[in-house]
Amino acid sequence: MSDKNIIYKVYRFYRDGFRSMTIGRTLWTVIIIKLIVIFAVLKLFFFPDVVGRQAKNGDRATFVAGELTRR
Repeated sequence: MSDKNIIYKVYRFYRDGFRSMTIGRTLWTVIIIKLIVIFAVLKLFFFPDVVGRQAKNGDRATFVAGELTRR
C-alpha cells in the first residue's frame, strides 16, 4: 500500500494511537461495559417485546397496522 492512500493513513493513525495507549485501554473497557449494560440489560428489563407477545400467529405487521389505525 502506498502512503498516499487516505484510508491507510487513517488506519495507521488509529493503530498507532491504540497501540501506545496506557490508561486509554482501561477507559475503553469501561465504555464497552457501560454500553453492554445500557443496551443489553436495560433493554431486557425496561423495554419488553409488547408486539411480539400480543401479535397472533407471528403476524406483527398486521398488529402494528391495526394499532396505528385504531389510535
